[in-house]
Amino acid sequence: MRVETKRLTVLAMFSAIAFVLAAFVRVPVVLFLRYDPKDVIITIAGFIFGPLAAFSVTVVVSVIQMFTVSQTGPWGLLMNVITSTAFCCTAAFIYKRNRSIKGATIGLVVAFFVATIVAMLWNYLIVPLYMPGVTRESVTPLLLSAFLPFNLISNGLNAAFTFIIYKHVKKALQAANLLPSRTNEVSTSKVNIGLILVAIFVVVTCILWILVL
Repeated sequence: MRVETKRLTVLAMFSAIAFVLAAFVRVPVVLFLRYDPKDVIITIAGFIFGPLAAFSVTVVVSVIQMFTVSQTGPWGLLMNVITSTAFCCTAAFIYKRNRSIKGATIGLVVAFFVATIVAMLWNYLIVPLYMPGVTRESVTPLLLSAFLPFNLISNGLNAAFTFIIYKHVKKALQAANLLPSRTNEVSTSKVNIGLILVAIFVVVTCILWILVL
């Protein structure tokens, strides 16, 4: 199988998995806001193939969502593309420049803050456009009470899950001969137990926060 064919195959797999997660793994967090882990898969695609690949998967998944499970139409499509791009492409861009555990950690932390800020702004701008009877004035009180905790939880989970499973997914793809065994990536064979524990702590904290909300 040629390299480009393998690349397209893996990206198609990532797109399919991300859509399934977006459609069927939706965890209620606060009010009408639900968390789905599709951005974890999209970020892993970006870590492997770069930020442009992450953006491509984002657009494909968001378009399929709009025509299948979404009830928010083009505005929902736009919101999905913006929020996923803010997280996934930011993390992938930083990791591309420093392909190491340090680069992945910095990329995910920066993506956490960028995606949270971007989502807050666009929630304020777009939500009134696709929710009948909701005005911008009525959205404002929800920014701190609902949208902020939701975005902190969802982006925290995305960052932690990506950090925990990325290397395992990559090794599985290499074992299936869908990725080359050797890349120009800095060696990260040694498991950083401290960072793994931090990621697990973030996941547990977010889950407890969801239960409280």
